[in-house]
Amino acid sequence: MQVNNNLQPIFLDNHVLVLDKPAGLLTQDSGSGQKNLEDLAKAWLKQHFQRPGAVFLHAVHRIDRAACGLVLFARTSKALSRLNASLRAGQQQKVYRVRVEGKPALNEARLEDYLVHGRFRAKQAEAGQDRARLASLSYKLLANDSGQSLLEVHLETGRYHQIRAQLAAMGHPILGDRKYGSKHQWPGNGIALQHYQLGFLHPVRQEMVYVQSRMLI
Repeated sequence: MQVNNNLQPIFLDNHVLVLDKPAGLLTQDSGSGQKNLEDLAKAWLKQHFQRPGAVFLHAVHRIDRAACGLVLFARTSKALSRLNASLRAGQQQKVYRVRVEGKPALNEARLEDYLVHGRFRAKQAEAGQDRARLASLSYKLLANDSGQSLLEVHLETGRYHQIRAQLAAMGHPILGDRKYGSKHQWPGNGIALQHYQLGFLHPVRQEMVYVQSRMLI
């Protein structure tokens, strides 16, 4: 995906914007001044609607710089408040797709681990260890070929680097994820982790909206 002022919205109305983020691009400004999806989207909205002045836009969630896929933005402060509330209430449904090294022993399983948020990565820990938090997810095998597997992942908790850390701990790191033990490269200096599907409660219409990434991994 070429990131420029020709962004292709997955969903757009007066309250919400959903975009596909390519691997290697920050979701929001980190203070480093590097290119990020939120600023690119603001510039696109300003140009597309020919509006003077500042554009309000704020990401409701972030995905790792190395990952790709769906990012949900609020276009008004009221929408942001309501979307944040629905996120806290567990009303947003997220489905991920990943390509991992090898083939898991089980085609479907639920994983539970305790993780500690380190400086640059999540580390496995024991229950009761200082700062250790329970992380749980479920996965389903979609395909296996040439020593690689495509998995669908559903998060039950939202810990730092959770999918990356838990799959690596299982012995199946995500392709391209050198930080967690992968020996493979992935295009664009990214990893084969995609936020594939998203369901969210619309902040005004109060009905569920379902969207799907157009990217392929």
